[in-house]
Amino acid sequence: MGKRDEWIAKYAEDLKGKCGIEPDMALLTKVTIGCGPSIYNADASTVAGSQESELETVKNNFLIKKLGLSDGPELMAAINSVIEVYGKSERNKYRAVVYYMLTKHFGKESIYG
Repeated sequence: MGKRDEWIAKYAEDLKGKCGIEPDMALLTKVTIGCGPSIYNADASTVAGSQESELETVKNNFLIKKLGLSDGPELMAAINSVIEVYGKSERNKYRAVVYYMLTKHFGKESIYG
């Protein structure tokens, strides 16, 4: 099993254990690949859920640029709800897991088709 597969297994574990979500492994794999080399960087691989600037980055770079959504209050509301589901006190909120949940939330799985 390669490093990326180990991370994907870890992300699936977080989705099941911390978020109560049964992951679609094919989609989770594609979202993880979409994150590129950032999954191997301790700082870049996680989302700081309490940092406004970090949440803006998720909104602009992922929701608007990657998923093609229009800016509006519902984007930040979705990010906050995902952070809530993941657990505000959870220290390591993995970017791939957050992106996976946002992709599902907005029904944008076709982006990774």
